[in-house]
Amino acid sequence: MTNQTTPKQFRLLLLLLVALLVQPQAWAQQRTSATLQKLDAYYQKALKAWDVPGMAIAIVKDDSVIFSKGYGVLNNKTGGQVDANTLFGIASNTKAYTAAALATLVDQGKLKWKDKVKDYVPYLQLYSPYVTENLTIEDLLSHRVGFKTFSGDLLWYNTTYSRPEIIKRMRYLEPVYGFRDGYGYSNLMFITAGEVIERVTGKTWENYIKETFLQPLGMSRTYTSVNDLKGVQNVASPHGFDAQGKPYATTLTAWDNWNPAAGIFTSVNQDAQWLRLQLNRGTYKGKEIFSEESSRNMWQAHNPIPVSKQAEENIPSTHFAATGLGWFVSDYEGHKLVYHGGGHEGMNSRTVLVPEENLGIVILTNSMSSIMTPLANYTIDQFLEVEQSRDWSQEYLDKAAEAKKAAAEEAAKKPKEKKRKSKPARELSAYTGTYHSQLYGNATVTLQNGKLHLQLEPAPALNGTLSFLEHDIFNLDWKNDFALLHPTNVRFLTGEDGGIAQLRLDSDNPDFHFDELKFEKVK
Repeated sequence: MTNQTTPKQFRLLLLLLVALLVQPQAWAQQRTSATLQKLDAYYQKALKAWDVPGMAIAIVKDDSVIFSKGYGVLNNKTGGQVDANTLFGIASNTKAYTAAALATLVDQGKLKWKDKVKDYVPYLQLYSPYVTENLTIEDLLSHRVGFKTFSGDLLWYNTTYSRPEIIKRMRYLEPVYGFRDGYGYSNLMFITAGEVIERVTGKTWENYIKETFLQPLGMSRTYTSVNDLKGVQNVASPHGFDAQGKPYATTLTAWDNWNPAAGIFTSVNQDAQWLRLQLNRGTYKGKEIFSEESSRNMWQAHNPIPVSKQAEENIPSTHFAATGLGWFVSDYEGHKLVYHGGGHEGMNSRTVLVPEENLGIVILTNSMSSIMTPLANYTIDQFLEVEQSRDWSQEYLDKAAEAKKAAAEEAAKKPKEKKRKSKPARELSAYTGTYHSQLYGNATVTLQNGKLHLQLEPAPALNGTLSFLEHDIFNLDWKNDFALLHPTNVRFLTGEDGGIAQLRLDSDNPDFHFDELKFEKVK
């Protein structure tokens, strides 16, 4: 007697096999759906807790956009619903585009990562002849030139300087650490990288980005300049903070000279295609745009960043951090993270990739808050199924409240200053004149209707009136209420003859180093 499977038994076995194959897939889909519902609720709660006008979030998993949604309003005065097609400034997330553009040129054999920048940008001159001659393409993209973070950013902020002019003026910037011996975030190096692209291709950075990435990826509603947004619908308004810490709507300013560092405007639906390209190591829908080898180089650790004791205690599973090329890299819960943030004037954003999980997250906001970081962290936790996942949003809010309380207590300890009834020791006309900074250009102080007026000549929008504070120090009341401008004092210094000889701008501003503008009176 032989054991033979009857047709009926075979059909039953086949159905059982199919069920065994489908069940895990169905279960995974249910789990993903539950995760996304949980995240959606978390995002909505955080938006209110942080008092953020609007934001949009997209999640890419296994080469598919599994979540894409907008929250809040375009403008907290005029309203308008944010959706997944709303345009935001992604600011420094643009740097990954610039790095990838250079990668395409490497793949084409038109340059090498270790080529000297001087060979492509002959007018480049830095603080040292050695650095000038040996600065490489990789150096441009990894924040290791020697400058402190944000050094020289006033050269692009609201100025009329072209990119070549900005690069020529960098010779007057002073280093704070040795060449390739430290970390200092540099927008100026990415502006220079944009010039390399233009010198090699004969195309503007804007056009090369459009032709190389935006068109092949179908990103037709992605723009490379504020000027391109004229007449475009569904654009989020930037928001600053007023004196009470509440968001208020402002307007976008066109800074085309910084575009290779931070100029792109897009939506989460559009940028999700960029995430797909990145997670697929340079290939999009079967077409290679840059090579896997270049992808790996951009995601390598090129410049170590120290992990502080505080950071170690906050996230114990993070053991290293470094810059890649146009990216940052670190580890978290046994996984490599590739990420970057962006800070436009009134818009903050974040992009995070978890390559091993084929996971990508982009969060765009029209706020200057830090909401995007805890939301990205929480999202990663859910997909990695981290046990005892932390309420990152509430943790960040609690730390901000603690810092605010500590600052208030510290301020309360200081003796209250008595109102001074003094007046300047010299006539106001003594402070007028033209003051020159080798790095920046001229500043003029004039007397108008009995008040001193300061104008930074390279930046027509940066001006204001001066009111006496003490000695030779005045408060500067900026005429334009830009979200990135902080309270600023103007301090006049005397020369050997006792007359006014120099001018300094004192501002506790984390984004701009006004102390780099050493103005000498020339007339």
